[in-house]
Amino acid sequence: MKRIRMCTAILFTAAALGGCALPQGATESSRPSTEELSIEQFAQTDFNRTVSVAMRDNLESLARLLEKLYRRNPAEWRKTGAPDIETAIEQGRKAIREGRAPPELAGLRDIEILSVALDPNYRGDRVGAFVAGMASTIINAHDGKTRFYVTDVLNAQHVYNAARNVEIAAWLLASKRLGDGRPLLLANEISDGATNLSFEREFGQLIGRLDLIANLLDENLRRVGINYMQGLLFFNFLPVR
Repeated sequence: MKRIRMCTAILFTAAALGGCALPQGATESSRPSTEELSIEQFAQTDFNRTVSVAMRDNLESLARLLEKLYRRNPAEWRKTGAPDIETAIEQGRKAIREGRAPPELAGLRDIEILSVALDPNYRGDRVGAFVAGMASTIINAHDGKTRFYVTDVLNAQHVYNAARNVEIAAWLLASKRLGDGRPLLLANEISDGATNLSFEREFGQLIGRLDLIANLLDENLRRVGINYMQGLLFFNFLPVR
């Protein structure tokens, strides 16, 4: 009981320290963040928490991409029928969380949505379709889930493939053109008057997180086997009290 009380005290102390003031000049969005302690976290391993936080951050990156693309391409959000850009963004965020395609592409999933979004002949909301396609790709690569528990088993190859799909989608977005030579969507900008590479940074963060999780999935499985063999090799008994 004494050890339980000590662990509880440590947990609450850590939570309190997490609420301390930020360093001067820092903001909430510029520092690592996590979630409040909850009962469901006791059904998660450290690795489950890592994957859940990575997924949360991936969906946030997609939401930022959605907003940035809508603001650079206002004709696209107007295709949604929303009365203003804020409403269009909120509708898009909900579609991201659900990995859902725009209404006119209902029934399509992941790379199917992306393929249509990157087709120069597509006349619908290209921003919504593009971002929803990436969200569906990432979520489906994680077995259709956004939170992960001890019973979940993910496939490292699927997550790795999702990272490559994001790379391909970013490259196609930057290189493909409409019939009149204009880009599919305005994104990064390098000119005499302005430089905006924020889109590239978001894509890079998405790819980096997905690659990290794919590598950790392989390492996690390998360590389970190694730990088991070490137990046999050194005859480690399990504690009974």
